Amino acid sequence: MRLILVRHGETVWNAEFRVQGANADTALSEKGQRQIARLAEVLRDEPVDLILSSPLSRAVITAETIGRHHNVPILTNPGLKEVDVGEFDGLSTVDMPQTFTELLLSWWKGGCERLPGGESFAELQNRTWGVVEPYVRDGNPKNLLVVSHYFTTLSIIFKALEFPMNMLVKFRMDPGCISVVEFGRFGPRLARFNDTSYQVV
Repeated sequence: MRLILVRHGETVWNAEFRVQGANADTALSEKGQRQIARLAEVLRDEPVDLILSSPLSRAVITAETIGRHHNVPILTNPGLKEVDVGEFDGLSTVDMPQTFTELLLSWWKGGCERLPGGESFAELQNRTWGVVEPYVRDGNPKNLLVVSHYFTTLSIIFKALEFPMNMLVKFRMDPGCISVVEFGRFGPRLARFNDTSYQVV
């Protein structure tokens, strides 16, 4: 089975370096709209049997754009929303002395501590993995495409590969990127990560 993980295109808040979580339904920027149009063309010939999407508009629009080239269902699931960052929503990261991931880890610590007004990494991972795990367990469909968000995607990858939470600072995912986890006889393998090569003109 192949799990194709796509991050939505760039949003206005991405461009402004502002934090956006599960409760911020921010619009795609002009650049983001161009990204997903190109992304859809790149994935046109990719085998896809089902598309799952976060219900946030930035993900839904990305999923629907990809779906125009595939005659398959597109299902939304609230379990695929971005991490609930609580009081950090809308915060500018421009003048932060650390990355936003480092800030989150300073709050999450062991993984069960919640962000102020938000959720813990354990809660995030439980709900995101809860969406995809039945498909992974059944091995059906063979090619599942999931459109979601930065920490949503990383939480799924980390659960599949049993990576510890503190390794989050070692990873970066750009808007419109493609990652692939393959589940085979030798277990899960990260076959593709943060691929935005299609954006190079």
